[in-house]
Amino acid sequence: MINFNGQIISENSRLIGVQNRAFKYGDAIFDTLKYNKNKVHFIEDHYFRLMSSLRMLRMKIPMNFTLKFYEDEIIKTITHSKYDRNLRIRVSVYRKDGGLYNPVTNDIDFIIEVNQIKDSLYDTYEIELFKDFSVNSGLLSTIKTNNRMVNIIASIFTSENNYQNCVLINEKKNIIEANNANIFLIKGNKVLTPSIKEGCIFGIIRKKMIELLKVHETYDLIETSISPFELLKADEVFLTNSITEIQSVNKYRKKIYTTNRTENIRNLFTEKYDKM
Repeated sequence: MINFNGQIISENSRLIGVQNRAFKYGDAIFDTLKYNKNKVHFIEDHYFRLMSSLRMLRMKIPMNFTLKFYEDEIIKTITHSKYDRNLRIRVSVYRKDGGLYNPVTNDIDFIIEVNQIKDSLYDTYEIELFKDFSVNSGLLSTIKTNNRMVNIIASIFTSENNYQNCVLINEKKNIIEANNANIFLIKGNKVLTPSIKEGCIFGIIRKKMIELLKVHETYDLIETSISPFELLKADEVFLTNSITEIQSVNKYRKKIYTTNRTENIRNLFTEKYDKM
């Protein structure tokens, strides 16, 4: 079952016609959330990121689309699903049908889907640099639009070469993120992550990680431009997204990373946020 504009319907229902703007122009955004231990993780942060993205794309936010409404609709969808724990929630929001590049309305539709998270266990988590296409730096690249062609091709590249993930670059040849996650590099006590100005997704776990490490006495968190060469200089690398939260990286080319500081950071993160 899925939630379409507040109505619980079969996932086999026909929802999208040829005039759908998400289909025709990628005129849509999405949000991915995690539900576990009877709660939607970081729901408030996800909601305000979604609202910011809608405003940026000049989509009209309904008056009733409050934080409570957002959470209630997600919980309603979970209740009607066949799952009850460890869930991936995808919320898609798109402009209603009509128009060419210029829409006839800025009103929106939304769809909420719920699926079980599949455990992914790796003996070695290996990454590689993806250089075939780049992501443009700038504010538009920081929001989760449906235009993810670079990520799709990068995922195929990753699978074909038996990697677990790959690192994307921008037009300046700086690294911005992994294919489905933000990226952090550890060198001594310094923790580096690409600046938002480089074009990385404004990730919720990235945000929480920065908040955590900026005030921690052990670590020096730096948001900056990062060359791919820094991947070979780093002691450790880890990735963050809303589903896996923190993923240690073991290998990049001939570089083997340790994971001790990442494990310490994971423990700090768990201690701070699991109680919330």
